[in-house]
Amino acid sequence: MAAVAAPFLVRRMGRNAFYPLAAVPGASAIWVASIDPRQLAEAPRTVHLSWIPQFGMSISFTMDVLGWVMLLIATGIGAVVLLYCARYFKDTEPGLGRFAGVLTAFAGAMAGLVLADDVMMLYVFWELTTVFSYLLIGHYADKQSSRRAAMNALISTTIGGLAMLVGLLMLGMEAGTLSLAGILASDMWGAPGPYLVTALLLVLAGATSKSALVPSHFWLPGAMAAPTPVSAYLHAAAMVKAGVYLILRLAPAIGHLEAISVLLATLGAITMLVGGWRALRQHDVKLLLAYGTVSQLGFLSAVAGLATHDAVLAAIGMLIAHAVFKAPLFMVVGIVDKKFGTRDLRVLSGVRKVAPTVAVIGTLSAASMAAIPPLFGFVAKEALYSALWNGGAFPRILLIALVAGSILTVAYSWRFVQGTFGRAPGAPDAARPEIPVLFWLPPAVVAVLSIALSVLAGPLEGILRGAVTALPAPEESIHLVVVPHLGVPLLASALTLAGGGLLIWRARRLEHLQALVSPQRWAQGEAIDWIDSERLFRRLMRGVDQLAVGVTPLYQRGSLPMTLGMMLIVLIALAAPIATLQSPLPDNLVLFHHPVEPALLVIAAFGAIGAARARRRLRAVFLITVTGYVAALLFLLAGAPDVATTQMLVETVMTVVLVLVLRRLPLHFSRRPLRLDQWARWGVAIGTAVVLCGVALYAADARTLEPLGMGLIEAAYEIGGGHNVVNVTLVDARVWDTMGEISVLLVVATGVASLIFITRREQRITRVREDDAELTIWRRRSDSDLPQNVLGFDDDEEDSSPNRWRTWLSAGLTLAPERRLVVLEVITRISFPLMMMFSVYLLMAGHNLPGGGFAGGLVAGLAITLRYLAGGRYELSEAVPVQAGLVLGVGMAVAVAAGVLPLLLGGTIFASATPVLHIPILGEVHLASALIFDVGVYLVCIGVVLDFLRSLGSQIDRQQEAEADAR
Repeated sequence: MAAVAAPFLVRRMGRNAFYPLAAVPGASAIWVASIDPRQLAEAPRTVHLSWIPQFGMSISFTMDVLGWVMLLIATGIGAVVLLYCARYFKDTEPGLGRFAGVLTAFAGAMAGLVLADDVMMLYVFWELTTVFSYLLIGHYADKQSSRRAAMNALISTTIGGLAMLVGLLMLGMEAGTLSLAGILASDMWGAPGPYLVTALLLVLAGATSKSALVPSHFWLPGAMAAPTPVSAYLHAAAMVKAGVYLILRLAPAIGHLEAISVLLATLGAITMLVGGWRALRQHDVKLLLAYGTVSQLGFLSAVAGLATHDAVLAAIGMLIAHAVFKAPLFMVVGIVDKKFGTRDLRVLSGVRKVAPTVAVIGTLSAASMAAIPPLFGFVAKEALYSALWNGGAFPRILLIALVAGSILTVAYSWRFVQGTFGRAPGAPDAARPEIPVLFWLPPAVVAVLSIALSVLAGPLEGILRGAVTALPAPEESIHLVVVPHLGVPLLASALTLAGGGLLIWRARRLEHLQALVSPQRWAQGEAIDWIDSERLFRRLMRGVDQLAVGVTPLYQRGSLPMTLGMMLIVLIALAAPIATLQSPLPDNLVLFHHPVEPALLVIAAFGAIGAARARRRLRAVFLITVTGYVAALLFLLAGAPDVATTQMLVETVMTVVLVLVLRRLPLHFSRRPLRLDQWARWGVAIGTAVVLCGVALYAADARTLEPLGMGLIEAAYEIGGGHNVVNVTLVDARVWDTMGEISVLLVVATGVASLIFITRREQRITRVREDDAELTIWRRRSDSDLPQNVLGFDDDEEDSSPNRWRTWLSAGLTLAPERRLVVLEVITRISFPLMMMFSVYLLMAGHNLPGGGFAGGLVAGLAITLRYLAGGRYELSEAVPVQAGLVLGVGMAVAVAAGVLPLLLGGTIFASATPVLHIPILGEVHLASALIFDVGVYLVCIGVVLDFLRSLGSQIDRQQEAEADAR
């Protein structure tokens, strides 16, 4: 709700709108902090609402200790970043309202992600974070770098997300539940086989792509094209943490598969080394932090992937440490960028003197990132080293790699501090800027936590132990302590700081070494594309585009018959292998239910074959109509008069529409000179017919449950209050289906009109008036060879006969004499009121007798069509002097009102009632409330037909008249 309101708040309050927006995640963080996490360890809080019970899907949220920690980070850091945005942006920032809404929505999506217990809910929130991050990264849409970075992030994380969805569904199928807690508690992990390994690898593919592990690490540094608050939140405390969170959540399952643990740890270690190495080469301090984030995410994933009690405990501690030091670092960079106009460490000089508060915040956070004691970064990393050393042979090998990566962390932390706040050789000192308190206060509040959490390390450890209760605890577990015991872990911390100091001391030589070994120096030609991940990604995207360009013309050549033929060939190819495993005919096949059916099928076959062989388009249309009428008769023989009536009316309306369309098409189909081409078309047609008939037969034979129809008969009368089961089902039992159908009809009418109308869709309706003598359509040509008495039929204005100027139709005089069919006008004059009365009868009687809103609306539409065919477009305006869009809109409004009104009366949506009215003469009348919905259906059908007549009829009339005038 806050995200929806954000653009309106920004419009009213400008950048100050971020303050009330920050109150939303801020209040959430306060509420989360008020919950005792120790109670969550024993009894997690859950909310469970049934969503789609047939598929076992529910809206389920669970807050355990891990969820509590992640939610506190997502909401707390989110609130601080929103406060920071209020001073980071200016009121004139383009798209600020949209940015505020998307960032607020992202905070909500992240909260949903860490609480979701249902697999499908997890995936929904997972992809919401992907979409929102795409919009945030691409905020500066006028910059190519922003658009490219946003697309890279979207494609990379979406591919991983789809793989994750498949893996989660596989796990859900095997466990028999879509609940994450149920999947992890399943006994299937006792003996995991290739199926579970494959499923878990697919899930972790999504986690690794989200957390930017090698080889998908390239998208995160590119995402720094986004505004700095985006980096401070998404890439320090939210989105990129989602992958690490999923690994932590699945730790009980990963612990059963040692190979996957080794794979995750290896990918994490490689990512940490690659990110740290690349960070030392950056001159843009924001990009330096981005590669540092890649390195830290690799660090977290490597340890979390071990899935042991101590490793997961230490990883959660390090995850908290990373959030509280990386978010302030990005916010400090934003302050420096805004106030000093650059992020280049070669240009920044003397910032420490002119902005000491900002320098203190940045230095404190960087020190925690480098694990300088006694800050919380050191406490978490020391616990992590202890977990690795006590974990066994492979964790100790991993410890060596992670110590090497941590040495790089110390080096690029110093590079950040010195480059941002120190002096740059040859660069002038920066001028003293004015930095408001509300600009530096948000990062200061978060940075102080690096000290506060060290003081609270003991209580925090007690809380975090509740997150690892599902993992077997060792005899001697690790601890979060400020002053660690002497041992190898402390020695590793000392080596980390010493090694980092050595790299800082030899920074020049390190830069020279990096330049020597850089692939950009020794790789030639296309070789660098296979080494650089981003270049390789772009190469793959270009390859996909080239493949699409090469393949698409083979199947999409702008020919409708070829496109349709390829679709049907694929259908035949898919069905053919299955058909070979089936018997020729189902065992319970009944050839005919009625002796008339064979004759009708022969007629339908001749109509279909004749349509296929017809050279004239109009003949083909009428022969196709024959098959539709035969289908209606078959429905009638099967005892379905409602379906038969609707089929007959729909077929008639479609025939009219096709005939109207034919006016803009050639009279004849093109000839097919190649005999082979003709045989190929016949082969596809016959093959499709065989496949569709076979599928229909075997689908009916595959029924395992009793039909629902018998159970609807009594319910239709007792609940719906009607004897016509079909109509009651459409407007009562399955009313949502019907609502969807009329919505589709409305969309189709709008689409047809949009294709035909060139200018405005809703044009002025011209009515016939007594003084409108110039209104004529289908104008006769001056060189016409018709007899003069025909051409001069209406010329004698002095004739005083009282019936001389009367016509059978209201707009009959607008037609040129040679275009008029008097017999048709007479028939229309007599039939139109009868058809309209019949349509109203079908509408009113449909609840108990054959009919209903669909049938009545189609009959009314055909009556209007008859008026148009007999009298032209002005006659259509006289018959229905309103816009088609108005009729469609009123119809949908009435249908919606039929569902909403019961809610206002204390019932449920679309609840039905059948009040009994006692009317003189008529007697007892049962008036079903579903009739209101049927009236909406009736109006929508009329609106669709009217829209077709206005677009395919009147508009084409105007086009043809304009073409005739041009000639």
